[in-house]
Amino acid sequence: MTEKLFEQNSMLTECDATVVSCTPKEDKFLVVLDKTVIFPEGGGQLSDQGKIDDVKVSYAAEKDKEVIHYADKAFQPGQKVHVTLDWQVRLDRMQQHTGEHILSYAFWKSCGANNIGFHMNEEMVTIDLDKEVTQEEVNKAEYMANQEIWENKKISCNYMNDSEVAKLTMRKKNDKIHGSIRIVAVENGDICTCCGTHPPLTGYIGLIKVLRFEKHKGGTRVEFNCGARALKNMQDRNIALVDTSNMLSVKEADVPEAVTRLKSELVELAAQSKEKTMELFKAQLPDLLAKAPVNANGDKILFVSKKLDPKEAKSLMQLLSAENKVVVGIVAAQAQRISYQFALGKEAKGDCKAYCQKANELFGGKGGGSPTFAQGGSAFCADWESKAKQLQEALAQ
Repeated sequence: MTEKLFEQNSMLTECDATVVSCTPKEDKFLVVLDKTVIFPEGGGQLSDQGKIDDVKVSYAAEKDKEVIHYADKAFQPGQKVHVTLDWQVRLDRMQQHTGEHILSYAFWKSCGANNIGFHMNEEMVTIDLDKEVTQEEVNKAEYMANQEIWENKKISCNYMNDSEVAKLTMRKKNDKIHGSIRIVAVENGDICTCCGTHPPLTGYIGLIKVLRFEKHKGGTRVEFNCGARALKNMQDRNIALVDTSNMLSVKEADVPEAVTRLKSELVELAAQSKEKTMELFKAQLPDLLAKAPVNANGDKILFVSKKLDPKEAKSLMQLLSAENKVVVGIVAAQAQRISYQFALGKEAKGDCKAYCQKANELFGGKGGGSPTFAQGGSAFCADWESKAKQLQEALAQ
Protein backbone atom coordinates (compact mmCIF):
# COMPACT_ATOMS: atom_id res chain seq x y z
CA MET A 1 0.00 0.00 0.00
CA THR A 2 1.31 3.45 -0.95
CA GLU A 3 1.30 6.12 1.73
CA LYS A 4 -0.50 9.10 0.19
CA LEU A 5 1.17 12.12 1.74
CA PHE A 6 -1.07 14.52 -0.20
CA GLU A 7 -4.13 13.39 1.76
CA GLN A 8 -2.95 15.21 4.90
CA ASN A 9 -0.86 17.94 3.28
CA SER A 10 -1.72 19.05 -0.24
CA MET A 11 1.01 21.72 -0.08
CA LEU A 12 3.82 19.15 0.24
CA THR A 13 5.81 19.18 -3.00
CA GLU A 14 8.50 16.55 -2.47
CA CYS A 15 9.44 13.47 -0.47
CA ASP A 16 11.95 10.64 -0.24
CA ALA A 17 10.62 7.19 -1.11
CA THR A 18 11.57 3.58 -1.83
CA VAL A 19 10.70 1.74 -5.04
CA VAL A 20 8.38 -1.21 -4.34
CA SER A 21 8.06 -2.46 -7.92
CA CYS A 22 8.66 -1.44 -11.54
CA THR A 23 6.85 -3.00 -14.50
CA PRO A 24 7.43 -2.08 -18.17
CA LYS A 25 4.32 -1.24 -20.21
CA GLU A 26 4.58 -0.07 -23.82
CA ASP A 27 6.83 3.01 -23.73
CA LYS A 28 6.44 3.62 -19.97
CA PHE A 29 7.50 2.03 -16.69
CA LEU A 30 4.84 1.56 -14.01
CA VAL A 31 6.54 2.42 -10.74
CA VAL A 32 5.03 1.76 -7.29
CA LEU A 33 6.58 3.60 -4.33
CA ASP A 34 6.10 3.13 -0.60
CA LYS A 35 5.00 6.80 -0.37
CA THR A 36 4.31 9.66 -2.76
CA VAL A 37 3.24 13.30 -3.10
CA ILE A 38 1.81 12.66 -6.60
CA PHE A 39 -2.00 12.38 -6.68
CA PRO A 40 -3.38 9.60 -8.94
CA GLU A 41 -6.38 10.33 -11.17
CA GLY A 42 -9.61 9.73 -9.28
CA GLY A 43 -12.84 11.24 -8.00
CA GLY A 44 -13.14 13.30 -11.16
CA GLN A 45 -9.75 14.97 -10.61
CA LEU A 46 -6.93 14.71 -13.13
CA SER A 47 -3.63 13.11 -12.19
CA ASP A 48 -0.68 15.13 -10.90
CA GLN A 49 2.62 15.19 -12.77
CA GLY A 50 6.15 15.34 -11.48
CA LYS A 51 9.48 13.50 -11.30
CA ILE A 52 11.08 10.52 -9.62
CA ASP A 53 14.69 11.70 -9.28
CA ASP A 54 15.19 13.33 -12.70
CA VAL A 55 12.75 11.02 -14.54
CA LYS A 56 9.43 12.49 -15.70
CA VAL A 57 6.15 11.12 -14.36
CA SER A 58 3.41 12.08 -16.82
CA TYR A 59 0.50 10.26 -15.17
CA ALA A 60 -0.47 8.38 -12.01
CA ALA A 61 -3.29 5.93 -11.28
CA GLU A 62 -4.40 3.94 -8.26
CA LYS A 63 -5.06 0.20 -8.11
CA ASP A 64 -5.53 -1.91 -4.98
CA LYS A 65 -4.43 1.01 -2.77
CA GLU A 66 -1.16 1.37 -4.67
CA VAL A 67 -0.28 4.55 -6.59
CA ILE A 68 1.18 3.62 -9.97
CA HIS A 69 3.54 6.24 -11.46
CA TYR A 70 3.94 6.23 -15.26
CA ALA A 71 7.66 7.01 -15.60
CA ASP A 72 9.89 7.42 -18.66
CA LYS A 73 12.69 5.21 -17.28
CA ALA A 74 13.00 2.07 -15.15
CA PHE A 75 13.87 1.85 -11.45
CA GLN A 76 15.06 -1.08 -9.35
CA PRO A 77 12.90 -2.41 -6.47
CA GLY A 78 14.40 -1.24 -3.18
CA GLN A 79 16.01 1.79 -4.83
CA LYS A 80 15.91 5.01 -2.79
CA VAL A 81 14.46 7.91 -4.82
CA HIS A 82 13.35 11.50 -4.44
CA VAL A 83 9.84 12.42 -5.64
CA THR A 84 9.12 15.97 -6.82
CA LEU A 85 5.69 17.36 -7.63
CA ASP A 86 4.99 19.71 -10.56
CA TRP A 87 3.45 22.44 -8.40
CA GLN A 88 1.81 24.41 -11.22
CA VAL A 89 -0.07 21.28 -12.35
CA ARG A 90 -1.12 20.51 -8.75
CA LEU A 91 -2.28 24.10 -8.18
CA ASP A 92 -4.38 23.98 -11.36
CA ARG A 93 -6.00 20.69 -10.31
CA MET A 94 -6.80 22.08 -6.85
CA GLN A 95 -8.17 25.33 -8.25
CA GLN A 96 -10.54 23.51 -10.62
CA HIS A 97 -11.65 20.83 -8.14
CA THR A 98 -12.13 23.09 -5.10
CA GLY A 99 -13.80 25.64 -7.36
CA GLU A 100 -16.23 22.92 -8.41
CA HIS A 101 -17.09 22.23 -4.75
CA ILE A 102 -17.69 25.91 -4.03
CA LEU A 103 -19.72 26.64 -7.19
CA SER A 104 -21.84 23.51 -6.67
CA TYR A 105 -22.53 24.63 -3.10
CA ALA A 106 -23.47 28.13 -4.34
CA PHE A 107 -26.04 26.71 -6.79
CA TRP A 108 -27.43 24.39 -4.10
CA LYS A 109 -27.64 27.18 -1.53
CA SER A 110 -28.94 29.95 -3.81
CA CYS A 111 -31.48 28.16 -6.01
CA GLY A 112 -31.75 24.55 -4.82
CA ALA A 113 -29.97 23.05 -7.83
CA ASN A 114 -28.01 19.86 -7.11
CA ASN A 115 -24.80 18.84 -8.84
CA ILE A 116 -25.41 15.38 -10.32
CA GLY A 117 -22.38 15.23 -12.63
CA PHE A 118 -18.83 16.58 -12.71
CA HIS A 119 -16.20 16.47 -15.47
CA MET A 120 -12.73 18.01 -15.61
CA ASN A 121 -10.20 18.04 -18.45
CA GLU A 122 -7.14 20.12 -19.30
CA GLU A 123 -9.22 22.97 -20.73
CA MET A 124 -12.48 23.29 -18.81
CA VAL A 125 -14.72 21.96 -16.04
CA THR A 126 -18.45 21.20 -16.19
CA ILE A 127 -21.11 20.41 -13.63
CA ASP A 128 -24.56 19.04 -14.43
CA LEU A 129 -27.42 20.45 -12.36
CA ASP A 130 -30.70 18.63 -11.80
CA LYS A 131 -32.84 21.64 -12.77
CA GLU A 132 -32.89 24.38 -15.35
CA VAL A 133 -31.44 27.69 -14.17
CA THR A 134 -31.72 31.24 -15.47
CA GLN A 135 -28.99 33.76 -16.28
CA GLU A 136 -29.91 35.63 -13.11
CA GLU A 137 -29.50 32.46 -11.01
CA VAL A 138 -26.16 31.69 -12.66
CA ASN A 139 -24.91 35.21 -11.94
CA LYS A 140 -26.04 34.95 -8.31
CA ALA A 141 -24.31 31.60 -7.78
CA GLU A 142 -21.14 32.80 -9.48
CA TYR A 143 -20.98 35.91 -7.28
CA MET A 144 -21.64 33.86 -4.14
CA ALA A 145 -18.86 31.42 -5.09
CA ASN A 146 -16.35 34.22 -5.59
CA GLN A 147 -17.32 35.73 -2.25
CA GLU A 148 -16.11 32.47 -0.68
CA ILE A 149 -12.74 33.12 -2.33
CA TRP A 150 -12.53 36.78 -1.30
CA GLU A 151 -13.16 35.82 2.32
CA ASN A 152 -10.20 33.41 2.12
CA LYS A 153 -11.93 30.75 4.20
CA LYS A 154 -10.20 27.73 5.71
CA ILE A 155 -10.54 24.35 3.99
CA SER A 156 -10.14 21.20 6.07
CA CYS A 157 -9.68 17.59 5.00
CA ASN A 158 -10.36 14.99 7.71
CA TYR A 159 -11.39 11.38 8.10
CA MET A 160 -14.62 10.66 10.00
CA ASN A 161 -16.59 7.49 10.64
CA ASP A 162 -19.91 7.04 8.84
CA SER A 163 -21.99 7.67 11.98
CA GLU A 164 -20.39 11.11 12.39
CA VAL A 165 -20.83 11.89 8.69
CA ALA A 166 -24.55 11.07 8.92
CA LYS A 167 -24.98 14.01 11.33
CA LEU A 168 -23.46 16.58 8.94
CA THR A 169 -25.51 18.97 6.79
CA MET A 170 -24.30 18.17 3.28
CA ARG A 171 -25.57 19.07 -0.19
CA LYS A 172 -24.89 15.50 -1.33
CA LYS A 173 -24.43 12.30 0.67
CA ASN A 174 -23.18 8.95 -0.51
CA ASP A 175 -24.85 6.23 1.56
CA LYS A 176 -22.82 3.55 -0.21
CA ILE A 177 -19.60 4.62 1.55
CA HIS A 178 -19.02 3.13 5.00
CA GLY A 179 -16.28 3.09 7.60
CA SER A 180 -13.69 5.88 7.62
CA ILE A 181 -14.74 8.61 5.18
CA ARG A 182 -12.68 11.60 3.99
CA ILE A 183 -14.58 14.85 4.39
CA VAL A 184 -13.58 18.13 2.71
CA ALA A 185 -15.16 21.15 4.39
CA VAL A 186 -15.06 24.85 3.60
CA GLU A 187 -15.43 27.02 6.70
CA ASN A 188 -19.14 27.89 7.12
CA GLY A 189 -19.75 26.50 3.63
CA ASP A 190 -19.62 23.35 1.56
CA ILE A 191 -19.12 19.94 3.17
CA CYS A 192 -18.76 16.80 1.05
CA THR A 193 -16.97 13.49 0.72
CA CYS A 194 -13.93 13.72 -1.56
CA CYS A 195 -10.62 11.97 -2.24
CA GLY A 196 -9.04 14.87 -4.16
CA THR A 197 -6.45 17.49 -3.27
CA HIS A 198 -7.56 20.88 -1.96
CA PRO A 199 -5.67 23.98 -0.78
CA PRO A 200 -5.79 25.09 2.89
CA LEU A 201 -7.55 28.37 2.02
CA THR A 202 -10.15 29.35 -0.59
CA GLY A 203 -7.99 32.30 -1.65
CA TYR A 204 -5.74 29.87 -3.55
CA ILE A 205 -8.55 29.39 -6.09
CA GLY A 206 -8.21 33.00 -7.22
CA LEU A 207 -11.30 33.24 -9.43
CA ILE A 208 -14.33 31.23 -10.52
CA LYS A 209 -15.80 32.23 -13.90
CA VAL A 210 -18.83 30.65 -15.58
CA LEU A 211 -18.17 30.54 -19.33
CA ARG A 212 -21.54 29.26 -20.57
CA PHE A 213 -24.52 27.16 -19.59
CA GLU A 214 -27.10 25.20 -21.54
CA LYS A 215 -30.07 22.88 -21.10
CA HIS A 216 -28.96 19.29 -20.62
CA LYS A 217 -31.12 16.21 -20.01
CA GLY A 218 -33.86 18.12 -18.20
CA GLY A 219 -31.37 20.16 -16.18
CA THR A 220 -28.44 22.46 -16.89
CA ARG A 221 -24.80 21.90 -17.85
CA VAL A 222 -22.55 24.68 -16.54
CA GLU A 223 -19.08 25.14 -18.02
CA PHE A 224 -16.56 27.14 -16.01
CA ASN A 225 -12.88 27.70 -15.25
CA CYS A 226 -11.04 28.58 -12.06
CA GLY A 227 -7.77 30.23 -11.11
CA ALA A 228 -5.14 30.75 -13.80
CA ARG A 229 -7.35 29.07 -16.41
CA ALA A 230 -10.16 31.56 -15.72
CA LEU A 231 -7.76 34.51 -15.93
CA LYS A 232 -6.31 33.30 -19.25
CA ASN A 233 -9.79 32.72 -20.64
CA MET A 234 -10.92 36.22 -19.65
CA GLN A 235 -7.76 37.75 -21.14
CA ASP A 236 -8.33 35.95 -24.45
CA ARG A 237 -12.00 36.95 -24.52
CA ASN A 238 -11.21 40.56 -23.71
CA ILE A 239 -8.62 40.74 -26.50
CA ALA A 240 -11.18 39.27 -28.94
CA LEU A 241 -13.81 41.78 -27.76
CA VAL A 242 -11.47 44.78 -28.07
CA ASP A 243 -10.26 43.65 -31.52
CA THR A 244 -13.86 43.18 -32.69
CA SER A 245 -14.93 46.58 -31.35
CA ASN A 246 -12.01 48.19 -33.18
CA MET A 247 -12.87 46.42 -36.44
CA LEU A 248 -16.50 47.52 -36.18
CA SER A 249 -15.57 51.01 -34.89
CA VAL A 250 -17.94 50.73 -31.91
CA LYS A 251 -17.57 50.60 -28.14
CA GLU A 252 -17.13 47.16 -26.54
CA ALA A 253 -20.64 47.34 -25.03
CA ASP A 254 -22.13 47.96 -28.50
CA VAL A 255 -20.47 44.96 -30.20
CA PRO A 256 -23.51 42.61 -29.96
CA GLU A 257 -25.81 45.20 -31.55
CA ALA A 258 -23.25 45.97 -34.26
CA VAL A 259 -22.76 42.27 -35.06
CA THR A 260 -26.54 41.74 -35.24
CA ARG A 261 -26.85 44.67 -37.62
CA LEU A 262 -23.96 43.42 -39.75
CA LYS A 263 -25.44 39.91 -39.86
CA SER A 264 -28.78 41.32 -41.02
CA GLU A 265 -27.03 43.28 -43.77
CA LEU A 266 -25.14 40.17 -44.89
CA VAL A 267 -28.35 38.12 -45.04
CA GLU A 268 -29.95 40.81 -47.17
CA LEU A 269 -26.90 40.99 -49.48
CA ALA A 270 -26.87 37.19 -49.79
CA ALA A 271 -30.54 37.21 -50.79
CA GLN A 272 -29.85 39.90 -53.37
CA SER A 273 -26.85 37.94 -54.65
CA LYS A 274 -28.93 34.77 -55.07
CA GLU A 275 -31.59 36.74 -56.90
CA LYS A 276 -28.96 38.23 -59.23
CA THR A 277 -27.44 34.77 -59.75
CA MET A 278 -30.76 33.36 -60.91
CA GLU A 279 -31.40 36.36 -63.13
CA LEU A 280 -27.97 35.79 -64.68
CA PHE A 281 -28.72 32.12 -65.30
CA LYS A 282 -32.05 33.02 -66.92
CA ALA A 283 -30.27 35.49 -69.17
CA GLN A 284 -27.62 32.91 -70.10
CA LEU A 285 -30.10 30.06 -70.69
CA PRO A 286 -30.64 30.67 -74.44
CA ASP A 287 -26.88 30.66 -75.03
CA LEU A 288 -26.47 27.57 -72.82
CA LEU A 289 -29.13 25.73 -74.85
CA ALA A 290 -27.58 26.80 -78.14
CA LYS A 291 -24.12 25.53 -77.17
CA ALA A 292 -25.26 22.38 -75.36
CA PRO A 293 -23.96 19.09 -76.79
CA VAL A 294 -26.54 16.58 -78.00
CA ASN A 295 -26.48 12.91 -77.01
CA ALA A 296 -27.38 9.89 -79.12
CA ASN A 297 -31.06 10.29 -78.19
CA GLY A 298 -31.12 13.84 -79.55
CA ASP A 299 -31.39 15.37 -76.05
CA LYS A 300 -29.35 18.40 -75.08
CA ILE A 301 -26.94 18.00 -72.13
CA LEU A 302 -27.20 20.96 -69.79
CA PHE A 303 -24.37 20.59 -67.27
CA VAL A 304 -23.36 23.16 -64.65
CA SER A 305 -20.52 22.82 -62.11
CA LYS A 306 -20.26 25.85 -59.87
CA LYS A 307 -19.98 27.04 -56.26
CA LEU A 308 -23.65 27.13 -55.26
CA ASP A 309 -25.49 26.69 -51.98
CA PRO A 310 -28.21 23.99 -51.84
CA LYS A 311 -31.07 26.45 -52.40
CA GLU A 312 -29.36 27.98 -55.45
CA ALA A 313 -28.70 24.52 -56.88
CA LYS A 314 -32.35 23.53 -56.38
CA SER A 315 -33.63 26.72 -58.07
CA LEU A 316 -31.24 26.23 -60.97
CA MET A 317 -32.41 22.65 -61.43
CA GLN A 318 -36.04 23.80 -61.55
CA LEU A 319 -35.11 26.38 -64.18
CA LEU A 320 -33.11 24.06 -66.46
CA SER A 321 -35.27 20.94 -66.18
CA ALA A 322 -38.34 22.91 -67.28
CA GLU A 323 -36.94 22.87 -70.85
CA ASN A 324 -37.96 20.18 -73.37
CA LYS A 325 -35.64 17.32 -74.35
CA VAL A 326 -32.82 18.15 -71.94
CA VAL A 327 -30.70 16.03 -69.59
CA VAL A 328 -29.63 18.21 -66.68
CA GLY A 329 -26.66 17.63 -64.37
CA ILE A 330 -25.58 20.03 -61.63
CA VAL A 331 -22.50 19.74 -59.41
CA ALA A 332 -22.57 22.31 -56.60
CA ALA A 333 -19.54 22.95 -54.41
CA GLN A 334 -19.95 24.22 -50.85
CA ALA A 335 -17.37 24.90 -48.16
CA GLN A 336 -17.31 21.33 -46.81
CA ARG A 337 -19.49 19.38 -49.22
CA ILE A 338 -20.11 18.55 -52.87
CA SER A 339 -23.71 17.95 -53.93
CA TYR A 340 -24.95 16.73 -57.28
CA GLN A 341 -28.36 16.20 -58.88
CA PHE A 342 -29.73 15.00 -62.20
CA ALA A 343 -33.10 15.39 -63.93
CA LEU A 344 -34.78 14.78 -67.30
CA GLY A 345 -36.74 17.47 -69.05
CA LYS A 346 -39.98 16.73 -70.87
CA GLU A 347 -39.67 14.08 -73.63
CA ALA A 348 -35.99 13.45 -72.72
CA LYS A 349 -34.59 9.94 -72.34
CA GLY A 350 -31.93 8.78 -69.90
CA ASP A 351 -31.25 7.22 -66.53
CA CYS A 352 -30.63 9.75 -63.74
CA LYS A 353 -30.10 6.94 -61.24
CA ALA A 354 -27.17 5.67 -63.35
CA TYR A 355 -25.77 9.21 -63.66
CA CYS A 356 -25.91 9.57 -59.87
CA GLN A 357 -24.12 6.22 -59.43
CA LYS A 358 -21.33 7.50 -61.69
CA ALA A 359 -21.08 10.65 -59.55
CA ASN A 360 -20.92 8.48 -56.41
CA GLU A 361 -17.97 6.59 -57.92
CA LEU A 362 -16.13 9.75 -58.95
CA PHE A 363 -16.66 11.73 -55.74
CA GLY A 364 -16.77 8.83 -53.28
CA GLY A 365 -20.23 9.93 -52.22
CA LYS A 366 -23.67 8.50 -51.62
CA GLY A 367 -26.98 9.08 -53.35
CA GLY A 368 -29.67 7.66 -55.58
CA GLY A 369 -33.12 8.19 -56.97
CA SER A 370 -35.22 7.25 -59.99
CA PRO A 371 -34.54 7.23 -63.75
CA THR A 372 -36.07 10.73 -64.02
CA PHE A 373 -34.45 12.36 -60.97
CA ALA A 374 -31.57 11.50 -58.64
CA GLN A 375 -29.29 13.31 -56.21
CA GLY A 376 -26.38 12.69 -53.87
CA GLY A 377 -23.34 14.22 -52.27
CA SER A 378 -19.89 13.75 -50.78
CA ALA A 379 -17.33 15.49 -48.60
CA PHE A 380 -15.54 18.39 -50.27
CA CYS A 381 -12.55 17.45 -52.41
CA ALA A 382 -9.95 19.81 -53.87
CA ASP A 383 -10.15 18.22 -57.36
CA TRP A 384 -13.94 18.50 -57.61
CA GLU A 385 -13.78 20.50 -60.85
CA SER A 386 -11.82 17.82 -62.74
CA LYS A 387 -14.20 15.13 -61.44
CA ALA A 388 -17.15 17.25 -62.54
CA LYS A 389 -15.65 17.43 -66.03
CA GLN A 390 -15.38 13.62 -66.14
CA LEU A 391 -19.02 13.41 -65.07
CA GLN A 392 -20.05 15.84 -67.82
CA GLU A 393 -18.29 13.69 -70.43
CA ALA A 394 -20.07 10.58 -69.12
CA LEU A 395 -23.48 12.26 -69.48
CA ALA A 396 -22.73 13.25 -73.08
CA GLN A 397 -22.10 9.65 -74.18
